[in-house]
Amino acid sequence: MSDFARSVSAALSLIADADAELLGIVMLSLRVSLMASILALLIGAPIGAWLAIAKFRGRQVVIVLTNALLGLPPVVVGLALYLLLSRSGPLGPAGLLFTPAAMVIAQTLLATPIVVALVHRPSSLLWMEYRDLARTDGLSYVRSIALLFALGRASLLTAFLAAFGRAIAEVGAIIIVGGNIRGYTRTMTTAIALETSKGELPLALGLGLILLALSVAVSTIAFLLVGRVGEK
Repeated sequence: MSDFARSVSAALSLIADADAELLGIVMLSLRVSLMASILALLIGAPIGAWLAIAKFRGRQVVIVLTNALLGLPPVVVGLALYLLLSRSGPLGPAGLLFTPAAMVIAQTLLATPIVVALVHRPSSLLWMEYRDLARTDGLSYVRSIALLFALGRASLLTAFLAAFGRAIAEVGAIIIVGGNIRGYTRTMTTAIALETSKGELPLALGLGLILLALSVAVSTIAFLLVGRVGEK
């Protein structure tokens, strides 16, 4: 049996036996990424809808900058957060560096621009259609945003799942601010990078298979749910 086949067999055995280390890494990854995705949705969705209905000087500049942040390098975010959270940084006393909380912050910063962009475009189209009705009824900004959320449920779902996909696959920023500490801040992506560099392929392959399965599941759920929402 080749080395690759043995590695795959060992990886499948780890998954089948519910290896404690593997499960711990997977659960931490899910907790961190879900929390970051929820925060990104709570922050980004109102901003995206507000940009669709608000009129102010420099609005187009804000929209362009928000879209530019979609390509923000994760390692740059990680470095900036490291400087902020380190002992000599302004947020050093909070003691967040090398903790799951720091990883959540990093993933939230990376996922929020995605939510803003994915909510803003459909909200703009909906606002063009329902703007006159909202103004006739005298809706405030808050109620107008709530109206757009009710009408654009599919875009909210898509934005959340896209944010989760971005977060769960991220490695550059969280390895800097999390430290990749075994049993504490080691996620699937950072563990895969570490184990591969060490030549320990079974755990890396096992985590890779689970990460791939999660990606396929998220895409499938997004397709099915968005389709159902669109039919309603």
